[in-house]
Amino acid sequence: MGWRIGFDAFVSEVGGIAHFTGRYFRNALYPRFEWGELLRQCSISGYRSLPLVAITAFIMGLVLTVQSRPTLARFGAESMLPAMVAISMVREIAPVITALICAGKIGSSMGAELGSMKVTEQIDAMEVSGTNPFRYLVVTRIWSTILTLPILVVLAMGISIWASWVGVNIKDAVSWDLFYRQVFESLEFSDFIPAFVKSYFFGLAIGVVGCYKGYHTLKGTEGVGQAAHSAVVVASLLIFILDLMAVQITDFLGIN
Repeated sequence: MGWRIGFDAFVSEVGGIAHFTGRYFRNALYPRFEWGELLRQCSISGYRSLPLVAITAFIMGLVLTVQSRPTLARFGAESMLPAMVAISMVREIAPVITALICAGKIGSSMGAELGSMKVTEQIDAMEVSGTNPFRYLVVTRIWSTILTLPILVVLAMGISIWASWVGVNIKDAVSWDLFYRQVFESLEFSDFIPAFVKSYFFGLAIGVVGCYKGYHTLKGTEGVGQAAHSAVVVASLLIFILDLMAVQITDFLGIN
């Protein structure tokens, strides 16, 4: 019976998130849009997440370069290092790691913030006063993650490639012009499109899950912590699932 209860809970959770997503799309382009709240949420989701994303991207590019160099040197292929790092970062590592960082930082923040508003009945008070809390609280937050995550991903790509150049210059002296030319000779426009497109879906998943968990918080203050924790776990799982689907689609379309 335990597996059946767990399966029923899983199906109920999936259905709830799907219904919540549909409700978001029905309200996403409502004429009376909360532009001020959207800009505030974009600042919270994007600008305040940038330092953590930048540090992580720099470390990723540097570590990948330092760790890969001995293996490539063993086969006399050190000249391929800029191309390898650039393709790895652009296609896969930068979008996924950036999304996971935002799931931990933004998703948990949304779950905790909306959860605390739910248990203290602030959302109910907004409904009584005639304000639509879903449009003001949820729609603006989801739009902010959709709009800011692709920007963070592009910045992470650039920072990680620059960090790779720093890693190469730890033992050798390679000019930035030469490194830059090798990187962009190896990259094609088709490398950027899948990474950029799937970052929008990553942002949608983070915003929907974070808001859903917070908007449906129960059990008082204990539920706030549970909402923040489950928002990170579910959003991270969805990011991996979406990434797997994106890889299969690009492989089927021949974008590789």
